Amino acid sequence: MRRAFAREQLVENQGAREDYSLTVTKRADSAARVVNFALIFGLAIAALIHARSAAAAALPEPFGVIPCQPAMKVVFCEGNVNARVASFDGTPIDLNVTLPAHQKLTNLPLIVVSHGYGGSKVDLSTTAPLAQIGYATLAISARGFGDSCGSVISQQAAPDACAQGWVRLDDMRYEIRDVQYLAGLLVDQGIVDPKRIGFTGESYGGGVSIAAAVLKDRIMDTDGTLEPWTSPKGTPMRTAAAVPIVGWSDLVYALVPNGNTLDYTITGPTDDLTPYGVMKQSLVTYLYQSGQSSGFYAPPGADPEADLTTWYNTIDVGEPYEGDSEVAALETEIASHHSAYYVDDSEAPAPMLLANGWTDDLFPADEALRFYNRTRALYPATPISLMFFDFGHPRGQNKSADITKLLLRLEAWFDFYVKGAKGAAAPKGVEVLTQTCPASVPSGGPFSAANWVALHPGEVRFEQSGPQTFTSAGGDPSIAAAIDPINLLNAPNSPLSCAQTDSAEESNTANWLLPAASGKGYTLMGAPTAIFDLAFTGDFPEIAARLWDVAPTGMQTLVARTIYRPASQGSTILQLHPGGWLFHEGHVAKLQMLGQDSPYARASNGTFSITVSNLDLRLPVHEKPDCKQVMPPAPPVVPAGATLAPDVNPAGGKVCKKG
Repeated sequence: MRRAFAREQLVENQGAREDYSLTVTKRADSAARVVNFALIFGLAIAALIHARSAAAAALPEPFGVIPCQPAMKVVFCEGNVNARVASFDGTPIDLNVTLPAHQKLTNLPLIVVSHGYGGSKVDLSTTAPLAQIGYATLAISARGFGDSCGSVISQQAAPDACAQGWVRLDDMRYEIRDVQYLAGLLVDQGIVDPKRIGFTGESYGGGVSIAAAVLKDRIMDTDGTLEPWTSPKGTPMRTAAAVPIVGWSDLVYALVPNGNTLDYTITGPTDDLTPYGVMKQSLVTYLYQSGQSSGFYAPPGADPEADLTTWYNTIDVGEPYEGDSEVAALETEIASHHSAYYVDDSEAPAPMLLANGWTDDLFPADEALRFYNRTRALYPATPISLMFFDFGHPRGQNKSADITKLLLRLEAWFDFYVKGAKGAAAPKGVEVLTQTCPASVPSGGPFSAANWVALHPGEVRFEQSGPQTFTSAGGDPSIAAAIDPINLLNAPNSPLSCAQTDSAEESNTANWLLPAASGKGYTLMGAPTAIFDLAFTGDFPEIAARLWDVAPTGMQTLVARTIYRPASQGSTILQLHPGGWLFHEGHVAKLQMLGQDSPYARASNGTFSITVSNLDLRLPVHEKPDCKQVMPPAPPVVPAGATLAPDVNPAGGKVCKKG
């Protein structure tokens, strides 16, 4: 009943939102701009690899239906609407296979390369460089996209098989099982080694990659049960390694975060699910409508396990969420079947190099850190490494020089864990590059450490006891619009991560200014953490938090942000998404809190007032403590029932000597 009433309200307010929705719809045909560095991927890695010539061999025919021909010194087998492969449930999948041209085409190591949301199978420019160094590659159009029942022509070519071939949002029972099944067919054909299979891809493809690594030697059946992964003829199979790029580990938190993930604790099984979070409205709307434009969504009501339209409308209506059975069912569905973090963790995942962007407002670094911390706690011997820099979805800059560094690490990871190449050495620990503004300034670094905690040995701290109050109506809409990732994406000639505005004080917001950086400044390299006393009145409160760099000129640059849903009053821990940023001499770090960050985050349906007092702000920095500007880390404040992540010292750093 409450949901029906809320939808009526949404219809009444539709006129006010029509212009924004229409703008998003018009942008849908450019969905690849949200994150599309597949071309950079192909060109950059090609520049790093010397192609090897070979004597022509008899060309294979993968799956018995995909024709092959020589191209770019490899064997390229390109599917089409008339040459598709039936998946485990009969859904026709369009795919490409690329094979080395310089060796016997049997028992090859395989790399599965998956595309981003709204896209389709990656092309030869991406897969050829991998084949040139000895890998078979498999690139599919995920079901519901491209010619895997996404296009009209592909549906017309197989109307019965495509009748339910709709997008299932990287459901492990379907999209991930598709690539597992198809890899199994290549094993049965003798082309691929069943124990040397790697996965990579960005965004939507990152979701495929981390799920395949977590399942490892298992599949998730359509009823949600886990079964051994075998080829159709019964050969045992497993994922040898994965490199998920700007993907997620918890899709609930990534799209509708409540702010409970902390980088220094192990995220519990319900931390990110309770209370219900705040929708990343501009990004989720953009993605929903772009996928609707380019793919095949289930008709509303046709399939409750893949009803993207009803799901979107349910969340977009907004509060009240608590006690709503539709919202509860949706959260359970997304967590259980679309989020690798909630897969049974009774066995270690495959070795993973997780790469996420500091400035990625959709899938920020938290998505990697959540999984990294738990894996290192449960399976310390399992190889898992991190790479963070300024890339990914908006506001990421995706500098080609930085992407090239990532691709070098990707190649080394797969050479060691998939190919088993002699002399190969996989990246270890954590490697990061800093954000910069403007984009023409090269990223700082790389900086590396044995683990996440070691990357920030120092801390810049600020304390203020006095209270500050703001309400649900606070903030300047023009500033919020200026730093919205979708607005930045579509701004002419905008350097994406340079979200800059004038630093004039916004009314009805809380602001804390730290002392200006001195000397060589300090380098944020982690998640800014605010501990404070919280009091609120009203309904459905939410906090938008931003960390700014205020330059002496008065211009401020957005460094980090987050959205937080208070569950209770009293002592509170709010952590912004991690960042890597140099505060130069004379620049001021400013923490800001306000009651909304629309259009990026959905504004609450309620009205409320929030008071913050006794603030303790901690900025983790790469510099070692000097007991002046940079202090040793203070003992971490641990929520009740939480467990510290590996390497975190419960006592903090060494205490500075007085005098």
